[in-house]
Amino acid sequence: MIQIMNTQTLIEKLQNGELDDRLLDIYVDNKLMDYQRNRYIVAIKKFEDLYDAGEVVLFSAPGRSEVGGNHTDHQHGKVLAASINLDSLGVVRATDDNTIRLVSDNYDEIVISLDDILLKEEEKETTTALIKGVVSGFLNRKFQVGGFKAYVTSDVLIGAGLSSSAAFETLIGTILSGLYNNMSVSAIDIAIIGQYAENIYFGKPCGLMDQMACSVGNLVYIDFENTSKPVVEKVEFDMEEYGYSLCITDTKGSHADLTDEYAAVPKEMKQVAKHFGKEVLRGITAQDIIREIQALRSEFGDRSVLRALHFVSENDRVTCEVEALKTGDFVGFLNLVKASGDSSYKYLQNVYSNSDVNNQNISVALAISDVVLQNNGVSRVHGGGFAGTIQAFVKNEYVDEYKKNMNLVFGEGACSDLRIRKYGGIQVV
Repeated sequence: MIQIMNTQTLIEKLQNGELDDRLLDIYVDNKLMDYQRNRYIVAIKKFEDLYDAGEVVLFSAPGRSEVGGNHTDHQHGKVLAASINLDSLGVVRATDDNTIRLVSDNYDEIVISLDDILLKEEEKETTTALIKGVVSGFLNRKFQVGGFKAYVTSDVLIGAGLSSSAAFETLIGTILSGLYNNMSVSAIDIAIIGQYAENIYFGKPCGLMDQMACSVGNLVYIDFENTSKPVVEKVEFDMEEYGYSLCITDTKGSHADLTDEYAAVPKEMKQVAKHFGKEVLRGITAQDIIREIQALRSEFGDRSVLRALHFVSENDRVTCEVEALKTGDFVGFLNLVKASGDSSYKYLQNVYSNSDVNNQNISVALAISDVVLQNNGVSRVHGGGFAGTIQAFVKNEYVDEYKKNMNLVFGEGACSDLRIRKYGGIQVV
């Protein structure tokens, strides 16, 4: 049953610590408690300024981090991803006027009539398109929708490979599930609807990993062999038991002019697959590639072959990572994370652009991580690569030292100390 609470009551409960246990349960890290209390209070007051005091509901949807399966999804492969304790937070009030009104951080109010949710070309790549897309997805699946007023704030880093857009889509889906479907819409349905919103309405071709990780929560394993019905499994895992943190470093590299680099990865993998009479690499073995390696090198060049070999090993590695987590073999898991990073560097070759070899921010970040961490953690390229972020699993007691070194190179605040959160899209209280 959805819980509704007065804004003033919520502020009082936050101020006197009554909601601390719930906040710690969601955000995991004790060091964040003051920050989250204040963040929630500010968000509620912003809502009051916009839409007056009164009854509201609080919703949250996390960002995500890819853990295993670097560039495997587009070949119908396997991925392992995690929800993180950065999130999109919504202060929401249901209305009966069939209109969605939403203000996100410092942006202008968005007003959407639920009588007009048709796809419009001029709205592509806008927040309006994402909201309309989620509403449309709900209606397509025969779920209920309705109006609401919302103030949304997010600390999911934009452009850092943590899926800020998927977190927002999940938040809107969770709001509609909570207000009008008694929280009965499944996390998987919300993820599929989020992907639909991003693909069709927003106009960005993306896989399902981002939305699924944001919606399901904790660690989630996804097998895309059947893309219309991917296998999704939540992997229950408490990293706190092992004394490690998840650190993401923004290396501040530019994503400009990298479209061709990103596009070349699936293109080259599919070239190799076509040699075997297939659309994608799924089902092709390393032995198959080695047997045909002379012909493949001659026809497509060496990089295509190396990228195909990466896919095969990375796909198998995801299965091993999941098994290691299930059996409590955390050392084995860390070794697999390191192997994933090594394969991306050597075979996939997505750590820097070949057209700009003088700028290798990710390579530098990985090198510094190796030097600084030694036996205190492992690192790997994170997400699409070529620029952007790296990921590191770091012993809790060594996090401050690691952050200090990474921030020294890439600027204050470049390295974020995160935790894996066990919840996807939720009602907070």
